[in-house]
Amino acid sequence: MAFLRRNAHGVGARWRAPPEALGYHRPMEPAHPSATLTSTPLPDPIRTFLAEPRIATISTINPDGSPHQAVVWYGLEGDDLLINSRRGRRWPRNLDRDARISVAVPEGERPYHWVGVKGRAEPLHDGDAAVADIQALARRYGKDPAKYAGQERVSYRIVVASTFEYGADE
Repeated sequence: MAFLRRNAHGVGARWRAPPEALGYHRPMEPAHPSATLTSTPLPDPIRTFLAEPRIATISTINPDGSPHQAVVWYGLEGDDLLINSRRGRRWPRNLDRDARISVAVPEGERPYHWVGVKGRAEPLHDGDAAVADIQALARRYGKDPAKYAGQERVSYRIVVASTFEYGADE
């Protein structure tokens, strides 16, 4: 069963399944914020894949339980991933409320070959340290690090709980 949803002005409609019909609306308790998390070691083929500067799509959870996706740069730091954003964007606000995150990283030349990562995100840096993080990511991706000087940034460490690789043989 679907229902009609209108925007705040009463115009424009779209059909959506009712929230209770969607699996991502199951109530789930996030981990206690003071819990110390450790990453699952990355298998060598996945570490090698993630070591290349590829574009990732992250999924976080909106306050209403629906998924939110964003395309990001990432860095590999040991068995963790580092991501960075301007402060105030949707996905960092989502992570501050609910740390669960999913990451999909496709291979550019073979988009059906991709690596998935699931885990939890922990705030890592803000201020000058977060600016240094985005500047390091800019260098990794061949962009101008100076463009990010003076921005309000925040960095997160993705603590890996599980990984998978799809389409490596194709």
